[in-house]
Amino acid sequence: MIVPILPYRPKGPEMSAVRESTSAKIYPATLVRSERITPEKSAEDVRHLVFRRDDLSFSCAMGQCVRVMAPGQYGNQYHPRLYLVADNVAERDGGIEFAICVKRHNYIDDFNGERYPGIASNYLCDLPVGTSVQFTGPFGYPFAMPASRKANILMIGMGTGIAPFRALIRTLYETYGSWDGKVRLFYGAKSGLEMLYMNDENKDLAQYVYQPTFKAFQAISPRPAFDAPVAIDQAIAQNAAEVWEMLQAPDTYIYLAGVDQMQASVNQALIAICGSADTWYELKDALKASGRWHEVLY
Repeated sequence: MIVPILPYRPKGPEMSAVRESTSAKIYPATLVRSERITPEKSAEDVRHLVFRRDDLSFSCAMGQCVRVMAPGQYGNQYHPRLYLVADNVAERDGGIEFAICVKRHNYIDDFNGERYPGIASNYLCDLPVGTSVQFTGPFGYPFAMPASRKANILMIGMGTGIAPFRALIRTLYETYGSWDGKVRLFYGAKSGLEMLYMNDENKDLAQYVYQPTFKAFQAISPRPAFDAPVAIDQAIAQNAAEVWEMLQAPDTYIYLAGVDQMQASVNQALIAICGSADTWYELKDALKASGRWHEVLY
């Protein structure tokens, strides 16, 4: 493995995460299942990892995160990283199981331009079943379920941001049996192979396509080989009339999850639908004030 010339130094939000993690209580959890959910022919390795805590008092929920304390480098004890909870927490055999969705990541070093494997993601993707990991959390507010089954639900996400949406959709149709309001999912990925929980390798969400109120709209990069941005804004624009109708409804809940960079393109798409930035941001403030706007960005 190539070693960077200069040691990696956490900075900004990452340094804050290190400080917070070292002061928070650290728990052990054991990996009980590791499933690749992208096809083998895909260049992207994304895994659904299930961990177990032998402690019934532990709880987390969709829309929250846990911080995995991967082994550190260059004198750091830990290399902490946040991951979204990818499923509802389940009690089994006197313990608690929870899942996270992890994409194997590489980064370009700012100093020498070399590509290096991401520390935490590669540690987790290579982790053997039965290994104990350290983590803290959960962090953040869980996605709140609408009180009424007639409420509309609009979900917008990219990449591993689909993790809490998967749990939300399963809750709607497995716990309640049906949902009367519209349920719309706009989900973006680099290519069709990377449509997590929606590709040939894992069709977890396919069982819900026959629900009369559920529709999913996929957005992929127009030039995945060149790392062109995912066209999530185009998918929203192509369904502008319905999105506008949902935005106007007083009982619509909006959920946003994924990388922070997606926020700009989503805002631009919604500004176009609303006709002006002032109209969109005024509407967004009203959604937040009424508890109908939920987001988890990383």
